[in-house]
Amino acid sequence: MVSSESLLSICIIIFGCMKLLFALILFFTCCRHFYAFHSESDTIPPIELSGIEITTERAILPMHRMPNVHGNILVAGKKNEVIELSKSSADLASVNQRQIFARIPGLMIWENDGSGIQIGIAARGLSPNRSWEFNTRQNGYDISPDVFGYPEAYYTPPMESVDRIEFLRGSASLQFGPQFGGMVNYALKTGHGNKPFFYESRQSVGSYGLFSTYNAIGGTKNKWSYYVFANQRRGDGWRENGMFDAKSVYASAEYRHSANVLIGFNITHSQFLSQQPGGLTDEQFLHNWRGSSRSRNWLQVPWNVASMYAKVRTSQHSLLDFKLFGVLANRSSVGFMKPINVSDTINAETDSYNNRKLDIDHYQTWGVELRWLLEYQLFGREHQLAAGARYSTAHTHRQNDGVGSTGPLFDDERVQGEFGKNLFFDNANTAAFVENIFHIGSRLTVTPAVRVENVSSSTRGYVSLSQGEFEPQQRTRSFLLAGLGIQYEWNQMNLYANASQAYRPVTFGDFTPGSTTDVIDPTLKDASGYNAECGFRGTHKSWLNFDAGLFYLLYDNRIGTVQRDGANFRTNIGASVSKGVELYVEFDPVKMINVQPRFGSISVFVSGVMMDARYTRWDNPDIAEDPLNAIQSKRVEYAPNQTWRVGMTYKLNGLTAFVQWSFVDAVYTDAVNSDLPTTNAQAGKIDSYQLLDASVKYDFSNSFFLQAAINNVADTRYATRRAGGYPGPGLLPGTGRTLTVTLGMNL
Repeated sequence: MVSSESLLSICIIIFGCMKLLFALILFFTCCRHFYAFHSESDTIPPIELSGIEITTERAILPMHRMPNVHGNILVAGKKNEVIELSKSSADLASVNQRQIFARIPGLMIWENDGSGIQIGIAARGLSPNRSWEFNTRQNGYDISPDVFGYPEAYYTPPMESVDRIEFLRGSASLQFGPQFGGMVNYALKTGHGNKPFFYESRQSVGSYGLFSTYNAIGGTKNKWSYYVFANQRRGDGWRENGMFDAKSVYASAEYRHSANVLIGFNITHSQFLSQQPGGLTDEQFLHNWRGSSRSRNWLQVPWNVASMYAKVRTSQHSLLDFKLFGVLANRSSVGFMKPINVSDTINAETDSYNNRKLDIDHYQTWGVELRWLLEYQLFGREHQLAAGARYSTAHTHRQNDGVGSTGPLFDDERVQGEFGKNLFFDNANTAAFVENIFHIGSRLTVTPAVRVENVSSSTRGYVSLSQGEFEPQQRTRSFLLAGLGIQYEWNQMNLYANASQAYRPVTFGDFTPGSTTDVIDPTLKDASGYNAECGFRGTHKSWLNFDAGLFYLLYDNRIGTVQRDGANFRTNIGASVSKGVELYVEFDPVKMINVQPRFGSISVFVSGVMMDARYTRWDNPDIAEDPLNAIQSKRVEYAPNQTWRVGMTYKLNGLTAFVQWSFVDAVYTDAVNSDLPTTNAQAGKIDSYQLLDASVKYDFSNSFFLQAAINNVADTRYATRRAGGYPGPGLLPGTGRTLTVTLGMNL
């Protein structure tokens, strides 16, 4: 049930956006008439240009790349991937991330809670913590609480609602921000088409009480199109004390004012309640990896996001894109958060459980982005210029270390005293970028890029009741980032190379202890560095798609955690370098021989990385003087030397069979590369693992299908991470063998 607070948040978003609707329609109508008055005809002909395009032709294979100009985004010479979920055989109901992202080379995936509600991914030695090294977007706008102060992606749209997932890495991400990882955009389905009404349904059941229902309607009528969905996914969880219940509702509408003006609006409300089974010691993991010693730990996250946008073709060679977006959300967690080797038992003195730790965050973010694409001629060649500006504000109110109830169920009531921490964080960001594709000859393009950022941060409140309030702090920094991409193409193949600078300010989460065992270095500094990559990619007819490349990532002033005086000490450890080879190839050996095979088609893909990610410098004197904790030449945390995913799909008439093998190499979980696990299981090496997934789908017609998926067929015991705080200190197991069955309808 949607709470009154969530309904109020939705109303505030709707009211704030609708106030601008009339002004936007009037403004863009005036723009259209202004440009029409200055053109040779009364209207601007909706000409499809080679460079400027709003929609693109989809590839046959599940993963493809964007054209050199995609809407108002320039990607010539840049690393990018697009995952078409409608063509994927992934198990969407259980959100099997290793299947959904299988074709993106080298992604490290954290399985935080076994429910798949929160996606944690990273590449090239970066941290997968709630995908915070990426600029995470939905339909092109931010959905994280604060892209600079707290970029963790608590909300992820249900995978059944996603049309495609767009990845932009390297210098391509300068069009969206300074992040090391790049940009990930979840593009949701729309009502575009020639039907005034259609209905879409996905009903799934699975192991351990899994039930998922997804229902959507949409259509296009005259100048209007719409898409609305409702989704609920709940289950008991594979592990004990792993119950979850997630709900999402979404509504979007678009109005095509003319052939050259499109105005749209969408709003999302998502809410989940998740029981957190906590971590395990390594001994518990070996004895019973489904076990849990935490039954009273819970996390609740209501999330509201909305956007209003307009696309205006102001002339035959110019395209404007305007977005207004907002986030109103909070997270509440309550639980017994002592180290996992401390039992959560009845207190003999009170004859009840001990009070739980209560943490509550409130987020409010508003932003506006304006992008402009211009195609022009110079020296007899057509070139493309993209420019944009952004302004956003983000406010976070963090209340930590409150005294929660002694009960077993979720509640976010503080039962006594004040919160141990009460902090207010504010960030204001102003940014602008310019990129240009210069066409040199018929095959060579050079794309320089520049981005300027200004970030103003302020902090007030207290971090300890005993110390009282501290002096409010404010910090403003401006920085300039540059990038360059080069591409040489022929037929459907190209050679590419690019390099770009990156920047990551110290986040609010970096200097807020996540648990009682965490200690934060008060002198934390911002991180900076650069990405560089080169490769060879392309397609051949309908049976081959490939991308093979080299990468080099320098991450200076990297923030990490080391064991110091029995605590997790978070500090600027030094600099790290990640370098390696990324490979993706997908081919159909049957179509290679016969364009129209009689006995079905076979698609085989291989996606992987061979990487060396190591620290090259350490800065902390205490660590440097201790040879046991020296980190120079040590491997970066959660950076496997190799990650491989191999899949095969067989299709014959309405039958589709899919099998995937995944291998993730061993990783260290702290900067000093501790091999043996600590007593509290928060540090220590995690062994490599191999997993096998399989599914079969039958399309009875264009309207009905039935799919069955078995994840982790061999019931392999594995783990993906260790935690020092939420979702529970200790070693976090992956998920054992599960079965999901889905009935789909498209009417």
